[in-house]
Formats: sequence, C-alpha cells, structure tokens
Amino acid sequence: MALTSKRLHQGIQLIILYTALFLLPSNYANAQRTGDQLFNTYCIACHMSGVAGAPKFGDNTDWQPRINKGIDKLLSNAINGIKAMPPRGFCMDCSDDELKIAIQYMIENSQK
Repeated sequence: MALTSKRLHQGIQLIILYTALFLLPSNYANAQRTGDQLFNTYCIACHMSGVAGAPKFGDNTDWQPRINKGIDKLLSNAINGIKAMPPRGFCMDCSDDELKIAIQYMIENSQK
C-alpha cells in the first residue's frame, strides 16, 4: 500500500507531536514543583482514598506511624517503592527533592 503525500505529511506531524510530548516533561523537570502540585498530579490517586494500603491524605492515624520512622525512611520508600507503591510513585521525572516536598506536604496536611 503506497503512502500518499498527505498521509506521509500526517505521519511526520504525528512523529513531531509525539517527540515534543515526550520531551516536554524533561523541560519542566528542572523547575521545582510545589507539594500541592505534585500531590494533585501524582499522589492523589492512591493517597486520597488509601488504595492498596497507602496512607490517606489528611488521616493522622494512617500517617503517624510512618512519620515516627522519619522523613529519610519515607523518602527512601518513595524513591524505591514499597508494597504496592511503585518506585517514585509513578513520578519518573520527580527529583528526590520534589518527592520529599510531596511527602512533607502530605505530612503537614495529615497532622491536624
């Protein structure tokens, strides 16, 4: 089946679009995001409802035993994954500092 000029042009446009979308996160990786932004983009899906045992956002009972282990342990778990949580919690473009910011945001909002 021969490609028409129009189909070839559409294919090239799609390749350019997908390439741009693939590279886009790396452009933003250097700009540090807030805890709120990170939580609402990556963490909310599991931590809002406690999926697979994730500590629920705002729930001191869920968070306090983890807080007692210290931020370094929480950060290590976020980086490496723990139980059902995958490494970096699906935020593959998050720096370690951003993961720490997201954790601190969840802690701060769970100590009321």
